[in-house]
Amino acid sequence: MELYAAALTSYKRLLTKEVKIGDLLLGNNHPIRVQTMTTTDTMDTLGTVEQSIRCIEAGAELVRITAPSKKEAENLLNIKNELHKRGYNTPLVADIHFTPNAAEIAARIVEKVRVNPGNYVDKKKFEQIEYTDAEYAEEIERIRDRFTPLLKVCKEYGTAMRIGTNHGSLSDRIMSRYGDTPMGMVESAMEFLRIARDENYHQIVLSMKASNPIVMVQAYRLLIKTMDDEFGEIYPLHLGVTEAGDGEDGRIKSAIGIGTLMEDGIGDTIRVSLTEDPELEIPVCRDIVKRYEGDPFTGLQVDKASSLSTDQPINVSAAGYNPFQSQKNKTVPVGNIGGEHVPVVVADLSKLEIITPASLKAIGYTYDADNDKWHIADAAADYIYTAKPELDFPLPGTLKVITTPEYWAAAGDKTKYFPIYEAAAFISAAQTGAVMNFVMLDAGDREYLDALAGKKDIVLCLSSSRKNALQSVRRMCIELQERNIQHPLLFITDSNWSTADEHLIHFATETGALFLDGYGNGICLGMSPQAYTAFNDAQLSGRRYTSATAAGAAEQFMNNTAFSILQATRTRISKTEYISCPSCGRTLFDLQETTTKIRSVTNHLKGVKIAIMGCIVNGPGEMADADFGYVGSGPGKITLYKGKEVVKRNVNSDIAVEELINLLKENEVWIEP
Repeated sequence: MELYAAALTSYKRLLTKEVKIGDLLLGNNHPIRVQTMTTTDTMDTLGTVEQSIRCIEAGAELVRITAPSKKEAENLLNIKNELHKRGYNTPLVADIHFTPNAAEIAARIVEKVRVNPGNYVDKKKFEQIEYTDAEYAEEIERIRDRFTPLLKVCKEYGTAMRIGTNHGSLSDRIMSRYGDTPMGMVESAMEFLRIARDENYHQIVLSMKASNPIVMVQAYRLLIKTMDDEFGEIYPLHLGVTEAGDGEDGRIKSAIGIGTLMEDGIGDTIRVSLTEDPELEIPVCRDIVKRYEGDPFTGLQVDKASSLSTDQPINVSAAGYNPFQSQKNKTVPVGNIGGEHVPVVVADLSKLEIITPASLKAIGYTYDADNDKWHIADAAADYIYTAKPELDFPLPGTLKVITTPEYWAAAGDKTKYFPIYEAAAFISAAQTGAVMNFVMLDAGDREYLDALAGKKDIVLCLSSSRKNALQSVRRMCIELQERNIQHPLLFITDSNWSTADEHLIHFATETGALFLDGYGNGICLGMSPQAYTAFNDAQLSGRRYTSATAAGAAEQFMNNTAFSILQATRTRISKTEYISCPSCGRTLFDLQETTTKIRSVTNHLKGVKIAIMGCIVNGPGEMADADFGYVGSGPGKITLYKGKEVVKRNVNSDIAVEELINLLKENEVWIEP
């Protein structure tokens, strides 16, 4: 806990051991490296070379290639030689899951091998087996016997290694003792790391990947604590959210998991696992990493009188905060905010010159003028913020308005309109709302806490003007917890970045991290005036996020992003969740096309988790907590799963989507669109 306390309340890069991968140095405060993985058949030498070059020219500093058997491992030499012939010397990583002899071949050729401790030696058949201590120790010795030859090859050839644990592919033995928990993930890697250290081999990178960012973050934090407690040193860490999916959801889920840890100063190399062409992953990686290049928070403002300054981090243990477990912070409900209510979404409409019924379409409300009815989407904002007088049309039944005290006082319907104050103004106000008041508080303004503690019916709207905004807001959350101030918390996060991807990453990192830690009862996203104008102008010029008109484009983008952040942090479910692997040389069908097809027919199934996996390696294990799975089992063949149970084997791929729908119907989760 001591190691972690400072990282959670101020930014400082975690110091790790240095590892050499070819000519590339990793860890020990070297730059954060970005990487990706090819999707071609490894036996297609020229295809793999061409795709690797596209990735390298996009900025990849390492390129990973699957080697599921000896023949693919041997062909890595042809791939490497062709890349060198063309002038590319970027280190290559062989991805190994099941085959120790393939790993030993690859380790003689490429600069790094990745092994998955869950299935490298152990078996994974989802059998619940009881092990005595003696039997467990015998299995560890069996691992030592099978793993040590690879370590000796790596030492001889100067090859680095990643011990890459995945949440969904823990062995039966680990599952029998620890379950599919962060602790199980950590112990799975530590068993291999201890053996490597016994052999005096230290060129090791570790990862703790999961499709659920909550599990992923907790596992990495626990791994760091475990290494520090046991060895007094920490090996470099490769960060990634496995099977993140594609599009905005994939980027948001990745940014929440990776960004949360990087805000803590954790991470030496990253990969964003998108179901897209691998070279498209690199710009997303770069957008995440550039937030931390150089000294990212130079000149940050700190309240020198505060016990929460970077010199004196708060005692997180005394506050009851546990970075290794996500536990919802207790708050007293005010209206439909706080307590056991799901987090609310507040849409900032303050930049719209005029608000009409049509304006609300961007945030999930469509007005049917012919029938005088509102159609409300699952991802419809709960509140809007506007600094304007009472709207001149009846609002949808579920929508409420936050406005200035002046306009609130003049509004006729006090059940629909609520005031928002600066903290000082609220404390001194002669009149405040009898039902609900929103109070804006910069996370560094501690002087108002005593006065606000005694007030009722308020929602604290936390934001920070500091460069290290996340740490600043988290410090305030922990302080409120320590003081037992239980007002609901609404996080306000503004962005001044330029591109849509940059906005997504900023919002997901700074707000998603707080929800992962169990804080937050609401979210409101905004843009600076300059960023807002630039975003809407981009829509008119036909960039990535297109619409017929710029009006409402930014509002729709921010509303959708807010709901996607809540979905990814599992705090409010508003749509179907897809756990989709990024494809690789093992993939047995067109993953991108199939993902699009499945999404198009199932995206109305709110709360259902569907995994789409290219092969058996990324199949039943890596699906983790999916409800249903669609997994390649052979050329043109699909196996369907319910959870981790096989339901239908070797279904022809041309009818497999229809069979998936039938499976959903059989399990009574299908709803006609």
